[in-house]
Parts: sequence; structure tokens; C-alpha cells
Amino acid sequence: MATFTVEIPDDLMERLAPIQDQLPHLLSQCLQPSILTTQVYRHILDFLISQPTPEEIAAFRPTPAMQQRLNYLLTRSQEDNLTPEETQELAEYEQIEHLVIMLKSGNLPYLVSKMENPFN
Repeated sequence: MATFTVEIPDDLMERLAPIQDQLPHLLSQCLQPSILTTQVYRHILDFLISQPTPEEIAAFRPTPAMQQRLNYLLTRSQEDNLTPEETQELAEYEQIEHLVIMLKSGNLPYLVSKMENPFN
């Protein structure tokens, strides 16, 4: 294994100290391109640029292929049988899910007010 030496500010070193043993893995992750296919991101981007209505936002779901892949990864995760690449892919899906939840929760007040006043 090669050795790499770099000078960093003391305050940054203090923040890195607790994760020092994880740095090679973290650097590797930062340098790798996304594991998810561009189709996953394209699906989400296409949806967002379509200027969806609040109802469409509430109904937004992954494609069947995305759901199938996610189910596969979750099953392997429960079996504690994920490869490092699959672990990263699952983490990306979880980040996307978090963003979609935030999008939907921001939409909730509009949907509630519409249900309370359906003729407005």
C-alpha cells in the first residue's frame, strides 16, 4: 500500500481524527462516479422539470425497474450480503428517498388546505 502525506490545517485535523482509519475508504468513495445509472437521475430530473402539480408530487414513485433493484439491494442487505458497490448504491437510493420525502412533505400543506377547501 502506498503512503500519501498532506499538510492540512490543525482545525481540520481535529475534525478528521475520529474518522482517521476510514479516510482511505472515504477518499475512494469521493473519487468514484455514481453507482446508480443515469436513468435513475434522469427519471427524477424529468419529473421535476415537468413542473408537476402537488397531486403529481404526492403520487411520484420509482419506476418498476428502480423498485425491483431497490428490493434486491434491501434483501441482500438484510442477509448482510452486500458488496461494497451495492452498499454504495443502496446509500445513494436512501439519499434520493430522503430528498423525495422532503419534496413531498413540503407539498403537504398545499394538499391539506385543498382537501379542507376543495372548491378553492
